[in-house]
Amino acid sequence: MPVLDVGGTHVSSGLVDPQTGTLVGPVHRRHLDGAGSAAEILDVLVAAAGAVSVSPGATWGVAIPDPFDYAQGIALFHGVGKFESLRGLDLRAMLSARLPARTRQIVFLNDADAFALGEWAYGAASGYRRCLGLTLGTGVGTGWIVDGRIVSSGPGIPPGGRAYRLEVGGAPLEETVSRRAIRRAYWAAAGDAGADVREIAGWARDGAPAARRVLRRSMRALGGALGPCLRDFAADVVVVGGSMAASWDLLEPWWLSGFADGAQPPPIRLAANPHHAPLLGAARFARDSVD
Repeated sequence: MPVLDVGGTHVSSGLVDPQTGTLVGPVHRRHLDGAGSAAEILDVLVAAAGAVSVSPGATWGVAIPDPFDYAQGIALFHGVGKFESLRGLDLRAMLSARLPARTRQIVFLNDADAFALGEWAYGAASGYRRCLGLTLGTGVGTGWIVDGRIVSSGPGIPPGGRAYRLEVGGAPLEETVSRRAIRRAYWAAAGDAGADVREIAGWARDGAPAARRVLRRSMRALGGALGPCLRDFAADVVVVGGSMAASWDLLEPWWLSGFADGAQPPPIRLAANPHHAPLLGAARFARDSVD
């Protein structure tokens, strides 16, 4: 099954066997400028799709960030710093018209949901009923899975299933927990405006007080925000991915310290397929959508 994983800086494409959760052939990755024009963005998506050998009548699975109308295929991006030029466009129709082989259907889903579903079906959450997929990178992504279904409402689940809609101290969570928030806090603490999260984590690991203070505050806020969600959702497992997962051994104790009254979360697992889980989840979702 052909799939696309669309991010703010890149798009990946490939073929996945949704029965086994294995990639069939290489994954093709292309740079994507989220601030580009609609024509430029669409050209990159079509080029990525064109790198995959697809038979006519295929169903595509496409993982893409929100805000997006996934059922209708309409981009709703506004005020999120990427893909603003796509706002209001029917991406399903535009892709269908330009893909190299006639398509049966294009199925869209949120990229964090795709990550969570991929890990539930084929990775670190396999065998668990209730899973939270947590991605930490540019922002905070959350996907909630119950018995293989993506859910966006119910006990413990943030509005629309999105943790970025939670608040910390009256402000959006991502004002404290995100790449831009961590960089801004480190600039204020240490006077270094150029440091990125990977560098800050490295300095924290080496014991630098400012770096440790900034990351501790961020992770404690995340634990405080998600702790009640995990409790009420009754998660069996949390799977962590995203670029910051590489430093999870450093970050996890601070995250746990944010849980109220010393409450303990369910088992925490690092993603088994950190780079390709969204592709695998998109294939699984597309398969289930046409079965």
